[in-house]
Amino acid sequence: MVSMQTFFTALADKTRRRILNLIRDQELCVCFFTEVLDVGQPKVSRHLAYLRNAEIVTARRDGKWMYYRIVEPEDLYAAQILHDTLDWLASQERMRADYEKLKLICSSPTAPVQIARAPKPNILRKADTLQQKNEELDTFLL
Repeated sequence: MVSMQTFFTALADKTRRRILNLIRDQELCVCFFTEVLDVGQPKVSRHLAYLRNAEIVTARRDGKWMYYRIVEPEDLYAAQILHDTLDWLASQERMRADYEKLKLICSSPTAPVQIARAPKPNILRKADTLQQKNEELDTFLL
């Protein structure tokens, strides 16, 4: 289990939040991050490494390409925070602009690789379970 400080520090950085916004419902190759965010590959890789260390994303290799996707935290509270953060990011104008730019780049005939649809993190199911447990506890305490 990752520490709370590592988890929140991972979410605190603007570039890491932009990365999470781009992979909120899909798996992406590093090359797309560099294009959309307009930053160098070493910087993107450092941020992705931090997100991996915080156990928020996972990576898989496909030939020479590395693909990243969000993973569901084991801790129910962390999962709920991540879910709420992703929803908040989706509502921000800058984040929507990044997402639109990603769609344009991905639909380009010169796109280096295909986007893979990753399974969405099952954050809602666990969050609902957390809410049920809290309601059960409230009922028990009455």
